[in-house]
Amino acid sequence: MPIHIPGPAGELEAVLTESSNHAGRSAVLCHPHPQYGGSMHDAVLDTAERALLATGTHCLRFNFRGVGASAGSHDGGVGEVDDVAAVVTWLRAERPGDELILGGYSFGAAMAWHALDRIEEPARVLLIAPPVGMMDLPSRSLGAPVDVVTGDQDQFVDADVLAGWQGVAVHTIEGADHFFAGQWPALHHLLLELLTVG
Repeated sequence: MPIHIPGPAGELEAVLTESSNHAGRSAVLCHPHPQYGGSMHDAVLDTAERALLATGTHCLRFNFRGVGASAGSHDGGVGEVDDVAAVVTWLRAERPGDELILGGYSFGAAMAWHALDRIEEPARVLLIAPPVGMMDLPSRSLGAPVDVVTGDQDQFVDADVLAGWQGVAVHTIEGADHFFAGQWPALHHLLLELLTVG
């Protein structure tokens, strides 16, 4: 059932899925690029959500401005960072006792990374295929653990730039491209492992 979250450009369409074995964590998941068909209904985010739910984490997905039923229009990755901050603020008010995991895939990972300038630091950051090298994504120092998941065939992630990031744990799936085509089971297994151990 869609919900509507107040955003800086109007209401943002979202869906909150609750884990049946809630462990005191809630996650915000940010979707890939709107101008290339990205929305909260995405197979990679489906995979991430399944792993999060299985490990006791509620999941909030939302559409950036101008996507689906969300108000506004695409803002080139500027206003979208504000959208992330608004959604995080809403979720923290709704689930004040929960630890927050901030995650995203591709463009969504970039928006989540930039939103860290605008929000109180989450308990954990999960970036799936952040387009390092294609977008301005500087290394930053966080107190929270940061996991980066990418494929060794990813055409949008510069492995050399990513290797220069400090304080992050990089996990590489062999044979996976940017879309994890044919590799969703491997992605699910890796995320389950990370979330269970972490």
